Amino acid sequence: MTDIPNDAPEHCPGTQSESAGKVSACQGCPNQSICSSGVTRGPDPGIELVRNRLESVKYKILVLSGKGGVGKSTFTSFLLVDWQLVILIEMWQFWILIFVDLPYHELWVWQESKSIRVVQDGLQYLSLLPRLNYVEDNLSVMSIGFLLASPDDAIIWRGPKKNGMIRQFLSEVDWGSLDFLVIDTPPGTSDEHLSAAQYLMNADLTGAVVLTTPHEVALLDVRKEIDFCRKVNIPLLGVVENMAAFVCPNCKTETDIFPAQTGGASKMADELKIPFLGSVPLDPRLARSCDEGTNFLTDIPDSPATKAFNKILEGIVEACETSRKC
Repeated sequence: MTDIPNDAPEHCPGTQSESAGKVSACQGCPNQSICSSGVTRGPDPGIELVRNRLESVKYKILVLSGKGGVGKSTFTSFLLVDWQLVILIEMWQFWILIFVDLPYHELWVWQESKSIRVVQDGLQYLSLLPRLNYVEDNLSVMSIGFLLASPDDAIIWRGPKKNGMIRQFLSEVDWGSLDFLVIDTPPGTSDEHLSAAQYLMNADLTGAVVLTTPHEVALLDVRKEIDFCRKVNIPLLGVVENMAAFVCPNCKTETDIFPAQTGGASKMADELKIPFLGSVPLDPRLARSCDEGTNFLTDIPDSPATKAFNKILEGIVEACETSRKC
């Protein structure tokens, strides 16, 4: 029987196969050259490279959800933007790494793609565009979107190629000395999540923040994501319930758009013994703010969503500090 290791990418022919490292599924795999040489494969050399590269990063956080469309990327952006307000006093450094190309998200944060600068010590991250008035030099992003010729280009990659890019981002980007690295991930429990877990767990991953909406369809998927985290030993910092209710900006009436028929994220977190960080209500002004490229958190500080998010931020920082003491 062909020997296929547990961490092999999808469609891997196996290390003992004559086609190892030579078929299309092997393209982009970090171990392609080792497999094709016929040498018995040992530990992935990328694990040590990632560990060394991220040694000077204090906290490394994954933003996860088994369900798509729950607001992971918007939440991740606000996480970094809100921390940006903190660092004006604390002088902390924050950076964000985005694995996937999300045009709508980039419309708000980056406005346009630019080429990645290559320096001697690796790929250099890009600062956010200075025309966004709340951005300072210590808040930057790295995205696959920066590698595309056009924002309309699709990324059509098999698992091994995506895994290779994740390794390249984590091990070759010149991150420098940072306090927070926040990683936005696709929905589900795919190759990307396995690769991220494999590399980051050996680089002192702080933990994951899991996002969901209140209705049962989302909670079913999120339970699987939580089970995934436990099986691969990813620490869980807490659960956030997004789009919890709609609060009318005029009359302040609260309406449940996604009814929590089974108790919502709070009950799920209690059942699974995970910290519940809080709920963020819907606010129609948020979508407009994203479209216009403005900072919702500072422009509308009296919004229930802004107040809820600030409280959740405090909980995440506290969870990070607690994990470091353990």
